[in-house]
Amino acid sequence: MEAEKVKACAAIEREDSALRDISLNIWDNPELAFDEHNAHKVLTNFLQSKGFSVEKGFKLPTAFKAEAESKNITENAPTIGVMCEYDALPEIGHACGHNLIAILGLAVACGIKDVLDSGDVKGKVVVLGCPAEEGGGGKLELIKAGAYEEMDIAMMAHPSQFNLPKPVYVAMSPVTVTFEGKASHASSAPWDGINALDAAVMCYQSVACMRQQFKPTWRVHGIFTKGGVKPNIIPERAELLFYCRAPTSKELKVLQRKMVGCFEGAAAASGCKVKYEFDPLSYDSLLTNDKLSSLYVANGEAVGIEFENDPLRLGKQGGSTDMGNVSRVLPSIHPKYSLHTEASGHTTEFRDIAKTQEAHDLTLLHAKALAMAAIDVYKTPSLVAQMKSDFQQQLKSDK
Repeated sequence: MEAEKVKACAAIEREDSALRDISLNIWDNPELAFDEHNAHKVLTNFLQSKGFSVEKGFKLPTAFKAEAESKNITENAPTIGVMCEYDALPEIGHACGHNLIAILGLAVACGIKDVLDSGDVKGKVVVLGCPAEEGGGGKLELIKAGAYEEMDIAMMAHPSQFNLPKPVYVAMSPVTVTFEGKASHASSAPWDGINALDAAVMCYQSVACMRQQFKPTWRVHGIFTKGGVKPNIIPERAELLFYCRAPTSKELKVLQRKMVGCFEGAAAASGCKVKYEFDPLSYDSLLTNDKLSSLYVANGEAVGIEFENDPLRLGKQGGSTDMGNVSRVLPSIHPKYSLHTEASGHTTEFRDIAKTQEAHDLTLLHAKALAMAAIDVYKTPSLVAQMKSDFQQQLKSDK
């Protein structure tokens, strides 16, 4: 292993105990989207203590930016962005392992900074604290605010069941559907009412029936968020929230049109009025940069990571992430890494695994692979031009 990579790995190992404490702190204090004040504090305090230039509340109250660069940095020296996530899920806490994603970002940054400080390579690292990944679209807000403009490439990784360097993350659009009817007494004069809950139930069932005409890769899942006040009052208002997902943004638009038919059909059948709004903060599918991903794999194998080779697992579609939107702004990777579990994310089982020592150790192992990949980029700045060229081709072919 090259001396610079040995140095980066040693820096990560030095911070093992501190990073473990931060991970447990975040896990023990789960915070929802845009309310991650404790996580913001502990992450930025750590980065400041390690000599990073830190801007707290960067663009968003619970976002941050931390920077470090080599001395006498040259104009063509790469700027690499490293993402941290740290929001939790309602009721089940860190069942997506964002406590691990947070410290993975810190570890990668510390490994890179040690090499930059030594003068062995020229470049800059930007650690971006990204709130509200769990449906809040924090990275979309940061994109709009220009937070990614100075970066050449972006990287992060996500805990999972398997080691997938190029995972399939799909496009996702939330939609809120509201039916409005007319209230009346459910026993003495039901004929005077128009039942909004009936409309919502028909809508839900219509979506279920429509699944016969969905492609196998499409997903729709929903809940009732409002359904009436009391059983003896005909509900005059009912509301549903659906998540619509498809492998590409183009397919997602087709799926959305089918969903609209279900909404309007239920309104017509029940006599209700209907309003629906597809959230503008929709998540794009992930575009993985092949060149950057291959560097991550090569360095991962060098530290003993065994990557998945089962075609079914490699092609299995997962959830959605706002890192998909970042991947359409600049060359990016968002690999998944195994925690040696069969439990899937967003479960209490996965939450409990995300607190274990083994999960911590695996996170730092993959942090080493990412830091080493970054060093390859710093040592060969021409790689950035190749990645950006490939990125432009990806964007064209994805339209």
